[in-house]
Amino acid sequence: MAKYLLLIYGDEQIWEAGSAQERAEVEAGHAAFNAAAGAAVISGHELLPTATATSLRGSVSGRPTPTDGPFLESKEALGGYYVVEAPDLDAAVKLAERLPELRVAHSGVEIRPINEPD
Repeated sequence: MAKYLLLIYGDEQIWEAGSAQERAEVEAGHAAFNAAAGAAVISGHELLPTATATSLRGSVSGRPTPTDGPFLESKEALGGYYVVEAPDLDAAVKLAERLPELRVAHSGVEIRPINEPD
C-alpha cells in the first residue's frame, strides 16, 4: 500500500468568519470521512491559523533565519492534513473526495504521494 498526504487548503478569513453551525457541519464531515476511510487513515490534524506559524529560511551563512508566518502570502492557507494508505492514486482520490472542504468554493485538497525508502 502506498501512502498519500492529503493537504487541505482554504480561505482562512472565510473559515474564521463561519458560524458555529458551519463549523459543526465540517467537523461532522470529518467524522464521516474518518468512519468511511477506517484503517486507511494513518493520521490527520487541523492546523492552527497561519498567524501562529514560524518559517525558517536558508541563508548564505548556513544559519537559518526564522520569520513569523508562512513563506507565502496567499488567500488559501494550509488548514489541515491526513496521511492515508491506499493501493493507488485513484483510491487516494476517492478517499479525498469524501472530505467536506470539497463541498465549498473556497477550499481544495492536494494529494501528494509520500516517498518512502525501500
